[in-house]
Amino acid sequence: MLEEYGRILIAAALTWILFVSVDIFWRLPQKGGVSGAKAIGDMIARRGGNRNGGWMMGNIVSSPDASAGTLLAACGVFVAGIPGGIAAALLVFIGNRICHDPGFAGTTGALIATAVITLSTQFGFIPSDFIVGTVIAILTIQGLSLTKASHLLGRLWRWRA
Repeated sequence: MLEEYGRILIAAALTWILFVSVDIFWRLPQKGGVSGAKAIGDMIARRGGNRNGGWMMGNIVSSPDASAGTLLAACGVFVAGIPGGIAAALLVFIGNRICHDPGFAGTTGALIATAVITLSTQFGFIPSDFIVGTVIAILTIQGLSLTKASHLLGRLWRWRA
């Protein structure tokens, strides 16, 4: 049982690094890419948060980004292996087009997550570790403290630039 908790924590750390890196690579903190992202980012900034981090958090809520892609890929790999992960990436791509999202963070995140999850199974992980781990990772960004999370994401954005 303790081993399972360890795998989940490692999966949470891996997925957090994966989806934050992909979202920053695709420049989600640069501006509100979809209509809801700007409103959420501005609201977080008015409450003392970082505007760039808020825009990234708004993109997470408003359109399938890398965190959604990672979670859906974990579910897809759990259900059908690599083809399930690729199907998840296709669904995220379609979701991005429906949301008029000009980027490809979600699709990239789903494809990379499919590879990471598949490779991790060679080291004793199971796809459900990544389902739970991704939910925990998303919770650290969206559920604990919007202000503090936005400052962390803003610092990562400035460090990248």
